[in-house]
Amino acid sequence: MNKYTCHVCGYPNLDEPPRGIDGKIPSFDICDCCGVEFGYEDTSEANIIRYRQKWIEAGGEWFCKEMKPADWDMKKQLKNIGVDIID
Repeated sequence: MNKYTCHVCGYPNLDEPPRGIDGKIPSFDICDCCGVEFGYEDTSEANIIRYRQKWIEAGGEWFCKEMKPADWDMKKQLKNIGVDIID
């Protein structure tokens, strides 16, 4: 089964693409990691950046805590979407 990446936090294990197979119609799923609801909180690039920044400032708190890998690394995950954060 294919896995997809969250365009907000870089979580690489989504079961459905955030914007559907056609890249247009949102899935309305919620990311296990950052908690964004695709199609609601990611309707523009500005909203994506704002949501991501808020999530980073909160320490990358997991929405679905039981899904968080023991060796999780926020910086490494964000690189999945080309985002680098500096300490």
